[in-house]
Amino acid sequence: MIETQKYNFSFTAGSLRFRELEKVIKHFDTDEELNFVEDFGGGKSSTGKRVFDEIKKRYSNLTEYQRELYLKSDSQTQRQLAFLAVCKTFSFIRDFVVEVIRDKALIFDYELSEGEYLSFFRRKQENHVEMDSLSEETVYKVKQVTFKFLEQAGIINNIKEKQIQPQFLFDDIKKVIVKDNPQWLKVFLLSDIDIENSN
Repeated sequence: MIETQKYNFSFTAGSLRFRELEKVIKHFDTDEELNFVEDFGGGKSSTGKRVFDEIKKRYSNLTEYQRELYLKSDSQTQRQLAFLAVCKTFSFIRDFVVEVIRDKALIFDYELSEGEYLSFFRRKQENHVEMDSLSEETVYKVKQVTFKFLEQAGIINNIKEKQIQPQFLFDDIKKVIVKDNPQWLKVFLLSDIDIENSN
């Protein structure tokens, strides 16, 4: 059997958090002070630390060039880079986007259903034993937060309708993704031909 990379579901505690990611990048890359209790925890130390640790994982998956671009970009590009960081950190999200949403978008089928998500989830359970130990509540939260990420990143219009949105990437974000690995353009639903042409 081919060994598969274990899925990490720690993202159930959060959302895209692109503003917080900017603070973490500034903290590590420009030495800006950070008060994670106030900035991330709403006054609670344990919450702030948990959110900070979560965002730090995403930070560490962005390249230096991606982080530089993040700090000088508008909110749309920041959301896209934050979503890239999420996909690089959580392979479950990446796989759902690439294997289900992208495949639909490539044939101009923009209706995403809950049933398609459930089919994907069940299919992945066959090769990911770590999914068997998820509680019912966690399974529900994984689904909820996955769709929340997609909505906040503009991959779908909203959680209720789940209409897949065609993606537009400016050249500067394409450049920092290609420099890293052109295959990451797939999380923005680009076709193989478009990816080839981006190199």
